[in-house]
Amino acid sequence: MRRGDINLKKMLKRKSKGFTLVELLIVVIIIGILAGMMMLSTGSATAKAEAAKIVANMRNMKSAAVMVYADSNEWPTAIASLDEYIDQKLEGTNYTLEPDGAYIKFDVSKVDDKVQESLGKLASTGVALYTSAKSGDITSSDIYKDGDTGIYMPVK
Repeated sequence: MRRGDINLKKMLKRKSKGFTLVELLIVVIIIGILAGMMMLSTGSATAKAEAAKIVANMRNMKSAAVMVYADSNEWPTAIASLDEYIDQKLEGTNYTLEPDGAYIKFDVSKVDDKVQESLGKLASTGVALYTSAKSGDITSSDIYKDGDTGIYMPVK
């Protein structure tokens, strides 16, 4: 083997040991694009999770109202009467019992638009949410029906 062949092999070995600056920049750009796409998709997932949490809380309150009725043979008329049957503080929240405990109402005017939209979609898919206590119409995703700002779940 000639001496030139040995030097050529050494140069080829050295050249293939690392990444070039261009290769590293391409990888960083691809990772940045993927991270940006993830950030966009997590915003809607957060709103859907918040809406699901609101619905789950309403279902828990409905169960607590049924337990109050089982214990006292009267339906609760105030949200505070559910406190001993549920493990969260309900005073000062966006939840109320309306008229005479027939519905649990969540006031959607205090949550952001994405959560309101997710709640409207849940109401239109028939998860026992109503966009108005007056009509009971669950086919509409319009939360502000008749100027109302609530999502309702029937208790009785």
